[in-house]
Amino acid sequence: MCIFALRILKPKTMLKRFLLLFALTAQMTTMSAAKTVIDRIDPTNWFVGMKNPQVQLMVYGKDIATVKDVTTDYPGVRIDSVVRLDSPNYLLVYMNLSDAKAGTMTLKFDKKKVEYTLKDREMSGSKRMGFTNADVLYMLMPDRFAQGANHNPQVKGMRPYVEDRTKPSLRHGGDLNGIREHLDYFKDLGVTALWLTPVLENDSPDSPNGFSTYHGYATTDYYRVDPRFGTNEDYRRLCDEAHQKGLKVVMDMIFNHSGFEHPWTKDMPTKDWLNLPQWLVESNGTSEARGTSFLQTSYKLTPVKDPYASKVDLQETVDGWFVPTMPDLNQRNQHLMTYLIQNSKWWIETVGIDGIRMDTYPYADAKGMARWMKELDDEYPNFNTVGETWVTEPAYTAAWQKNSKLSDTNSYLKTVMDFSFFEKLSMAKNEETDAWWQGMNRLYNSFVYDYLYEDPDHVMAFVDNHDTDRFLGNGRDSLMLKQALALLMTVRRIPQLYYGTEILMNGTKEITDGYVRKDFPGGFPGDDHNAFTAEGRTKAENDMFRWTSRLLHWRQGNECITKGKQTQFIPFNGIYVIARQYKGRTVMTILNGTTKPATLKVSRYAEIIGNTKRAKDILTNRYYDLSKDFEMKGRQSLILDF
Repeated sequence: MCIFALRILKPKTMLKRFLLLFALTAQMTTMSAAKTVIDRIDPTNWFVGMKNPQVQLMVYGKDIATVKDVTTDYPGVRIDSVVRLDSPNYLLVYMNLSDAKAGTMTLKFDKKKVEYTLKDREMSGSKRMGFTNADVLYMLMPDRFAQGANHNPQVKGMRPYVEDRTKPSLRHGGDLNGIREHLDYFKDLGVTALWLTPVLENDSPDSPNGFSTYHGYATTDYYRVDPRFGTNEDYRRLCDEAHQKGLKVVMDMIFNHSGFEHPWTKDMPTKDWLNLPQWLVESNGTSEARGTSFLQTSYKLTPVKDPYASKVDLQETVDGWFVPTMPDLNQRNQHLMTYLIQNSKWWIETVGIDGIRMDTYPYADAKGMARWMKELDDEYPNFNTVGETWVTEPAYTAAWQKNSKLSDTNSYLKTVMDFSFFEKLSMAKNEETDAWWQGMNRLYNSFVYDYLYEDPDHVMAFVDNHDTDRFLGNGRDSLMLKQALALLMTVRRIPQLYYGTEILMNGTKEITDGYVRKDFPGGFPGDDHNAFTAEGRTKAENDMFRWTSRLLHWRQGNECITKGKQTQFIPFNGIYVIARQYKGRTVMTILNGTTKPATLKVSRYAEIIGNTKRAKDILTNRYYDLSKDFEMKGRQSLILDF
């Protein structure tokens, strides 16, 4: 999640604005429901045949809570309960659909009738197959990847915004159709799953200091694709056509916070819907509260797992706002958590996503998130979710994984992100591998702690992403990048590739995040550089693309990589060796972690090599004689398959 590339309000301005909204929410009056108004119902429809037959309907409308009765005569549907909240403008209706069939039902709110659609599921939850370690995820930002035909640069009904590709922190105009039109590129490259940063509506206006929410992490409607990216139907079409080409789609979600322009901020359903300072709750927005700041998160995640954590440290982490313009949701509120859980299921059923990446995972309430994961796991046992757990110590990350013995609370989160791998690799690329700690020793010493994970095959590793400097920084040297990718694609992990890495895209966050989120060359009208085709790429870009594509296609269906035993050797003579073995097949990844020539002592790896005399490097198709020592060039990478 990006911390800084957001619209920032002055604390006093933001506080006054929120106090006013809070005061309006707190002023509840009893009014006649003679004319019932219903503006919307979330979810917009639901599905029969779910393991959990209950569905929560959040009904929006002025003074809707004054309705006396909610009824239906639809066969098989039972109204379990009707819940009135602190705000009179919301009503929660809990329905049981255990005996219902698909069709259009009628709900009666006193005398007002509303039609609501129940749909059949396209398949049972157990048939939804998530991403696995057999996949390579390709992470991209819809706004920065490609623009489709008939793109509308100004969508009516959205708050003021600007599409300006000359400004790194404004919207650039990429969309879902642009991604869909380049599905063959992903096939040529060899990735098998697409992770799109959030596609849901982020209806926030651009700020005077030149920031927008192009990144998508400030949701203002959980049931609507951002119109600047396309429609819900466009998203479904993208998923369908990706599936036809053997590509999976992973959806980025955020339960920790929403956008400031979400209706919940202007009119809170309950006083504890958002994480607010107690003084604000008690004051009901009165003048005594003015001049006091909101609690902002410390961005330090360690208190969540620290057995000695103070209450103040834990509260700052979990209840603090990420930034003033993104209200912190309270996952301890059971009605809110039900809403969010249902939203995940709705997108799985509606567009057929194959996985979820959950942003800022440890910032949210751990028990609330565990409930979400448990319900998803019960409904979709073969689905997969990866949580962003940004701490670089393996012991911390491992404690978040499903069934971890390191945690008192089962998170039910199958996959975690390996920030230790990222950090160690980021340091190693600038170092010479010595006899102890530097260079490739850092990677060796990170993998040493894999015994802490319940399942190392459900750990996602990466060399860079949208929140980090590009692996290449501001350079273009591919030697260390090739070492990083050779390691990433052969170790016991789910690998994630960041868009453009395969064509040497570079950049750092020194000025703004926008410089690590540049437009993919050729994705936009008027680009004179088209990296989607071999003819449009430079020689260096083609060399890197072909090298990466060869590696990725070799990895597809390779059970030695996805199921094989892993053995690593302490770096020796500057060379790091890590091997995979399965059913008589061996893969040896050999990396010279120095900039100078180094000799591989073949006898040291006899337990892996055995009686093999000759092995093929899949990166170059060259054969190596394993009966004798051989010299490697500086930063050379080998993947020997025998």
